[in-house]
Amino acid sequence: MTQQKRIGFVGLGTMGLPMAENLVSAGFKVVGFDLSPKACQALSAAGGSIVSTAAAAAEGADIVITMLPNASHVRAALFGPLGVSDTLAKDAVFINMSTILPQETDALAADMKARGLRMLDAPVGRSAIEARRGALLILASGEPENIRKAQFAFDVMGSQTVDCGALGGGSRAKIVNNFMGISLNALTAEALTLAEAAGITIKLALDVMRGTIAGLGHMNITYPNKVLRGDLSAGFQVDLAHKDLGLAIELAARNHVPVFMGAAALQSYSVARSLGRGAQDYTAIYPVIRELAGLPEEIPYKPTSQQEVDPFSRPKA
Repeated sequence: MTQQKRIGFVGLGTMGLPMAENLVSAGFKVVGFDLSPKACQALSAAGGSIVSTAAAAAEGADIVITMLPNASHVRAALFGPLGVSDTLAKDAVFINMSTILPQETDALAADMKARGLRMLDAPVGRSAIEARRGALLILASGEPENIRKAQFAFDVMGSQTVDCGALGGGSRAKIVNNFMGISLNALTAEALTLAEAAGITIKLALDVMRGTIAGLGHMNITYPNKVLRGDLSAGFQVDLAHKDLGLAIELAARNHVPVFMGAAALQSYSVARSLGRGAQDYTAIYPVIRELAGLPEEIPYKPTSQQEVDPFSRPKA
């Protein structure tokens, strides 16, 4: 029975509150703690219980979740006065769902292990909108047994759980994912501003870019079909990418549009050309960046399924 499960929830902010509310709605006993009286009142109104310390939230819990702003808050909730580690049962699982540096996750994990306590690292993808819908992407990492113990809660808070391997893998995947998403946000702002300044409508820009790589994404199409398969024969040459990006930057200059991301990207193509890759596919900047980072020449992954190569393919009836 779901009513038998008790969940401690520390951190009832923009993401944490709707996550906790969904757990309450699913029939679990949720005991929350937050420094904000307003947040506590909201969880109480939804049917959750409120306590005055993190230790009280963890007492008797099957799992304890933290969703906090940064690592110092997580550490304080765990090991500070009246913290989670004071009362967490040996067979209970502590789950940090906050986004923090992997090294900070590793340090917390080491300290939990030294105390003989169980921990999962499970930050989330997507936004507060999906948190309210119970449709988060949960990046779970840690011992498989602990993930199984927490899956009942993950199934309520999210629509998909990705096993990110050893503890700390979730934090690493989350930071990389956010790096791309947040950077693309800035590039999207530049592209739409350039479109408007150049005299085309936002709707037209959306209609065009939603039908090309600009909107469909390199992770979906170009990388699985080209560089990740070891194929750098030109679908779109580095030289042409360099030329076209240069044209866009010139257009931006003539319309007084700042394009910081685009200007930075041009340098990657310039380096690839200087290394003799001008005639290769423009995904060749990936091995260039890998080389600059000191990684091995061979890319250690190749797509193995049709779905990876063409995520929009449908199985034949």
